[in-house]
Amino acid sequence: MRPWHRGVGMAAALALLAGCAVGPDYRAPPVEVPASWQPEQPWRQAAPDDAADKGRWWQRFGDPQLDALQQKALANNQTLALASARLAQARATLDASGAARYPQIGLGTRASRLKISANRPLTNYNASNFSTVQNDFALSLTASYEIDFAGRVQRLVEGATASAEQSAADLENIRLLLTADLATAYFNLRASDIELDVVQRAIALQRRALELVTARHDLGAVSGLDVAQQQALLETTLTQVDLLRRQRAQYEHAIATLTGTPAPLFALAPDLRPVTPPAIPVGVPSETLQRRPDVASAERAMAAANAQIGVATAAFYPSITLAPTVGVDSRMIETLFDAPSLLWSVGVSLAQPLYDGGRIRANVNFAQGGYEATVANYRRVVLTAMQEVEDGISGLAALDRATTQAQSAVAAARRVFDMATARYEGGASTYLDVITAQQSLLTAERQATQLLGQRLVTSVFLVKALGGDWCDLRTSCPAPPNRVAGTR
Repeated sequence: MRPWHRGVGMAAALALLAGCAVGPDYRAPPVEVPASWQPEQPWRQAAPDDAADKGRWWQRFGDPQLDALQQKALANNQTLALASARLAQARATLDASGAARYPQIGLGTRASRLKISANRPLTNYNASNFSTVQNDFALSLTASYEIDFAGRVQRLVEGATASAEQSAADLENIRLLLTADLATAYFNLRASDIELDVVQRAIALQRRALELVTARHDLGAVSGLDVAQQQALLETTLTQVDLLRRQRAQYEHAIATLTGTPAPLFALAPDLRPVTPPAIPVGVPSETLQRRPDVASAERAMAAANAQIGVATAAFYPSITLAPTVGVDSRMIETLFDAPSLLWSVGVSLAQPLYDGGRIRANVNFAQGGYEATVANYRRVVLTAMQEVEDGISGLAALDRATTQAQSAVAAARRVFDMATARYEGGASTYLDVITAQQSLLTAERQATQLLGQRLVTSVFLVKALGGDWCDLRTSCPAPPNRVAGTR
């Protein structure tokens, strides 16, 4: 058998030795998932379409201005751009890791003119050295291939694949958080606008009341105490306007930043149109785990950490590399490609650690600890997901009931104010009753407005907790069943 035949045969035999990858194969750890939520009445579970697009859930609220702001945020938000760049890096890392599965082939060339020293060390005491000047022309094709004997490369690819998938899930999670934060700031701003309108209408009412009591004082019908009381109430209410405007400005600045706009250049006009939260089907807990991108990210992090255990364990085993070379070498360029100029080599290098003071074992223990940390984080994320959904379900149910009660309270406070005003004008009561009725009416109206904002914000919170939208908005969605979550 020719020598190069023996080399190729030895390389093939070593390649066949590359067996299963060392280290544990990845299996997602079990987590305790309840069979159902514990919704309060009048909530009811529904079955969302987990395979549908979950991205444009905000269109459920039917607000064109919110839709425009969301599109602007998705196009210009820098946190989202950063996550997109991280995903591109993770995919590039995966490509680089996958390249280790294939031979690395290179082409080298050399052209030089050199002088050999006559005083160089002798290779034969019976032959003298001579100084020569000559040319050297060489062209070679080299290859290098690491035999994945212990599965190190396989585990590297597994880890890079999981990391890329984790980065994709992180991008989806940041997109969900971005749109939820923007919707929250927007609905808080809208609630501030409505509350400001309530306070300004109360101020107009209190100014008219001040004019009335001042006129009665000028006629000698009432004392100056009534005028002072009404003036104090008006001044207190005027103070609330400045506080609400400051709060509104903060929400407006947050929206500007989320949409990638400098805050001084951004402004939203007040909008008093009513917004109704959509009906939100809650599904079952296991579906929530499939839908939430933060849960998917935590699960992929476990897979990546598990693969690192195999990479670290592979260091216990030999590293085997094939390095064949073929080329031509000649001192004259015209004979470079003649048969006598041919050269080749077939070689195998093997490196086996014998003693490292426990370094490899420490690296394996470190990788194992990292995996256990990702398992704990995964279970924490799952528990948090369960908590957030339950908080959203119970919160919306309570706010629905509170809203109904607040509307009744506003109607009752308005009747009390009308009665107190009539009794005062008829001389049957003091002006303190009118002041108290004015304060109660303003408090009831502001509370009803605040509850509307809380319902909208809690709806956004629940959508985020459930992982996004539940039906593809590009197609017609089936009508939700009666009395699903978020409806009465």
